[in-house]
Amino acid sequence: MDREERIRRRAHEIWEREGRPQGREREHWDQAVQEIEAEGSETERGPVVPDPTAGAGSDPARATPIPGANGKPKS
Repeated sequence: MDREERIRRRAHEIWEREGRPQGREREHWDQAVQEIEAEGSETERGPVVPDPTAGAGSDPARATPIPGANGKPKS
């Protein structure tokens, strides 16, 4: 489906959702353009890939031990 047809359909959906008001065609068209463009930019970016460095430095194996934190009484 071409871009203009997608915008036309979205504007129509917006018009219906708002109770079919008269005289707001341009507003609905502009809103549809913004929504379609936002969808396009999300698609162009692709899926979100987790940051492999997120949480770095929070590795429990590397943490400094706290005396008595292992469940054994302090000696």
